[in-house]
Amino acid sequence: MKKDIIIIGDGEFADIAYEYFTSDSDFNVVAFAVEKAFYTKKLLHDKPVIYFEELIDKYPPKLYDVFVAITSTNLNRVRKRLYLSVKEMNYSCVSYISSNAFVWNNVQIGDNVFIFENNVIQPNVIIGNNCVLWSGNHVGHRTQIKDHIFISSHCVISGYCVVEDNCFLGVNSTFADNVTIKTNCVIGAGAIILKSTSENCIYPGAGAIPARVDSLRFYKIKE
Repeated sequence: MKKDIIIIGDGEFADIAYEYFTSDSDFNVVAFAVEKAFYTKKLLHDKPVIYFEELIDKYPPKLYDVFVAITSTNLNRVRKRLYLSVKEMNYSCVSYISSNAFVWNNVQIGDNVFIFENNVIQPNVIIGNNCVLWSGNHVGHRTQIKDHIFISSHCVISGYCVVEDNCFLGVNSTFADNVTIKTNCVIGAGAIILKSTSENCIYPGAGAIPARVDSLRFYKIKE
């Protein structure tokens, strides 16, 4: 039998998480929960949306598990706060690993982790709690992904790296071997990180700069 779970959130990630849990897991989503201040709808996918503040009364932790489906809002702080709240209520947080992800058999994965399709997780990787790995990432051998982290699509994290708490890794960012991404870092899309970072820093990606020759002139097109 599938285990009944509640998804915390009702935004885009919650909607996507419902699809993946329903189509590709042993979990059955029975409801969504949202804080009163952000409550906007009664139903999502024909499932009830309840107040988060009433969660423990309507869906007690002895009978239901949860998944906190919040993205990287406020550098993962919203997801972290709600995750810690449900843990204090004694809920178990489930993790999802896509059947189309490659995860080596000795990889360690914490709770409230969501791993999308086409991720490659190599041997001896450790992934902490409350992390999101969107589609198509590479996590090299013996790398440590700590807690409350959001990894966008198609990041390449080489071997023996460490990504510390509360970081955000932008699309197509690349990390050399033995690099440590310190706490609270934001790595921009397309950034190439060759050495360890400092804490609380933003590393912008390499933005495209237009060439001096325009496209029509380059291709010798006359209009």
